[in-house]
Amino acid sequence: MKKKLFDFNTKTIVATGLGAALFIVLFMYVKIPTGIPETDIKTAYGVGAFFSALFGPIAGLLIGFIGHGLSDAILYGSPWWSWVVASALTCFITGLVYPKMKIEEGEFGKADIVRFNVYQVLANIISWVVVAPVLDIVVYAEPVNYVFTQGIVAAVCNAISAGVIGTVLLLLYSRSRSKKGSLTKE
Repeated sequence: MKKKLFDFNTKTIVATGLGAALFIVLFMYVKIPTGIPETDIKTAYGVGAFFSALFGPIAGLLIGFIGHGLSDAILYGSPWWSWVVASALTCFITGLVYPKMKIEEGEFGKADIVRFNVYQVLANIISWVVVAPVLDIVVYAEPVNYVFTQGIVAAVCNAISAGVIGTVLLLLYSRSRSKKGSLTKE
């Protein structure tokens, strides 16, 4: 069965809720400081990339948007919208790899690992080096040098998180699935 890029069904809705909840908890509590203010290596982006590749760009968009938005609201009292949009966009773009993956069929080989990581690295560069800094400047009148430095550090950190954690989760998940045609009748 061919997967639709923008498939949205009950399974996707449940995955979105679970992914957003995990994103919130990881975003708030499981991070490694980088030395740049408000810019950490966040494990949430690895989980966001995992869910995006597994359930598609709509699930990814919602996981990034809800997860980051609620985390900011809980931690700071209100969301920092430029970064919420960047998180949503990162997960959305990463989710565009969804139709090319056969993880549910137990397949996630070297070519899939490369494909997934190309998507997530491009997603992080677009979202954090371009979108987040530009929105910070336009919406919040933040200093140009500061936001681009933050954006570059965030892109690298989030790409590492998605690359390591996302790839490991996808490998483990694919190995838990039965490969198509692997069961035979005796």
